[in-house]
Amino acid sequence: MMKEDVFSENVSLQGKLAKMYVVGLKAGYGKEIILKGIDLAIRDKSITAVMGPSGCGKTTLLRCLNRLHELSSNAFVSGKVLLDGVDIYSKQVDPVSVRRKVGMVFQKPNPFPTMSIFENTVAGLRLTGIKDKEKLNAAAERSLRLAFLWDEVKDRLDRPATSLSGGQQQRLCIARALAIEPEVILMDEPCSALDPVATAKIEEAMFALKRQYTIVLVTHNSQQAARVSDYTAFLYMGELIEYGQTKQIFENPSNELTERYVTGKFG
Repeated sequence: MMKEDVFSENVSLQGKLAKMYVVGLKAGYGKEIILKGIDLAIRDKSITAVMGPSGCGKTTLLRCLNRLHELSSNAFVSGKVLLDGVDIYSKQVDPVSVRRKVGMVFQKPNPFPTMSIFENTVAGLRLTGIKDKEKLNAAAERSLRLAFLWDEVKDRLDRPATSLSGGQQQRLCIARALAIEPEVILMDEPCSALDPVATAKIEEAMFALKRQYTIVLVTHNSQQAARVSDYTAFLYMGELIEYGQTKQIFENPSNELTERYVTGKFG
């Protein structure tokens, strides 16, 4: 379990408390260095977009934020990732407890194909040992409502999750992540396989979710970053080139490389 006394200072940035701090983060596989020393503050109850061209380290950064990266063969991580002031890479911290606090939604919808819509939603709760039917029912409804999916599935919760459209399956995966009540939600290009209508639903859900959760969104789509995020980080070749309020990043970037990327001169 997390030991809250590992780090006790409460640091704020521009008057808004940061939920997570990334400090000197380096990561990669074997001798390949993908992240080359990232420093980043992720504000609480806001959407932070991480954008950049393919291969710049966006997904690696995301996977480092809940210790999924280290599960890959030959993976290495150094530096610190602070969640509420606690270094999640400290030896005193249980990785499983980190992943309960920091949920993840992947690029492609990945509902459990042999499970119903309901069982998909509460799968994480069952793994924690919750068996009470009333608690599971309440959690399923709450999570599906938060994912803007309840009204579409409430009369067919016993149907296979695979009977849903791609966009609905992705919102189901969001509901599944929400059911265990995380504090941070990581989204790895959640709309890349979806049509514009389904994408709009996901973005609508994100706007609502940031009232209660801290969201980190990896996206290859700079227009999406501009639409939904409060803060934007631009990565290039494993380095953080620029980070700030989204409006500033898109309208008045301080780095020429950022300006070239957001205006579509390369990508």
